[in-house]
Order: sequence, then C-alpha cells, then structure tokens
Amino acid sequence: MPPVIERKTPSPNPVLVPIEANRLLRSGAAVLLDVRESDEHRRRRIPGAISIPLSTIDPSEIEGIVGSRTAILQCESGRRSGSAMDLLHASGRTDVVNLSGGIQEWALQGLEVEGDLAANLPMIQQVHIAAGGAVLGFSILAATVDSWFLLGTGFIGAGLCFAGLTGTCGLAVILGKMPWNRPAPKRDFSGETIAAGR
Repeated sequence: MPPVIERKTPSPNPVLVPIEANRLLRSGAAVLLDVRESDEHRRRRIPGAISIPLSTIDPSEIEGIVGSRTAILQCESGRRSGSAMDLLHASGRTDVVNLSGGIQEWALQGLEVEGDLAANLPMIQQVHIAAGGAVLGFSILAATVDSWFLLGTGFIGAGLCFAGLTGTCGLAVILGKMPWNRPAPKRDFSGETIAAGR
C-alpha cells in the first residue's frame, strides 16, 4: 500500500524517494510538478509530470492543478524542487513534498523517463557552452595575436557577474532568439496541445 501523506498536515519528512513517489503517482493520490525550465522538461521528463518552472511558479495557481492530491515537486537533482517546496510551504501549502534526487535518482532507480533527446540543450547549458567558448577563443587570440583580446574575456566575465547579480542574462536572451530555441506548443495541465492563439 502506498504511503499516505495527509493533506494540509505538515509532513515530518517532506521528501519522498523515487519508489515511494512512483507508488503515490500510480495510485492517483499525487501529482508530479516539474519545476525545471521548460526546455529541460522537453528534453527529458518523468511521464505525466506537469511543467511549472520555478522561475514562474505561482502558489495561487497550484490549487487548481493539484486539487485534493499531494504535490510532488521534482527537478534535476532535488535542489530547485527543494526551493519550490520551501516557497509553497511559506505560502501556506503543507501538502507538498520533494522528490529526493530529482529525475537523476528516478532514472538511476530504473523508473520510466521519456523525452526528446534530439531537442535543443537546456538554456543554461547553451550559455555555458557559448560563454566558455568565447572565453577560450579570446584567451587563445590574446596569447597568439594581441593581448588586447583579453578585454573580450573581461567582457564575458562582467556579463556573467551581472547575470548572477540581477538574474538577467543577456547571452541567454540572445540564444533564446535563435531558430533552434523556438517555443514548443503550449499544453494544458492534462498534456493536450493548445492551438495557437487560445
């Protein structure tokens, strides 16, 4: 029999291991909320997980999604979903638990994972590749052509510091406009595709 987490009662252990979470989900007593960014969700996800990125999560909308079920929050490794759980607990929701180890541990336990591995890389990885490549390129040019190219590495470093301090990454904005990063079709909470303009 799956573990039961009473609604509106603080859990003494607000973390579920994948096997326990899977039992709750299969019984219909819980719903899985993926708080990673939507590009990460498209690339690899747990079947049935609803994408609600931590960057846009609104505690007031959770009631309509979860209903009388327990909300299990999930991310890549459990860190972001832990932050989301704290946010929702602070808003008064106590029927929220964190998936221990995130999708990484879920997959390691041999549980089902789906997605499109051919989809574009998550934006954070694209930023790392672009910024790292630019720093490497400027460093090579500075060592072989002219030391003035070190200004390029300084520019990239300043941009990353600005992104960390403000939460706004200019490089991510630029990459987001690239053809390979076109938005996926919108879906409602049942997973059905919503026609454009609705």
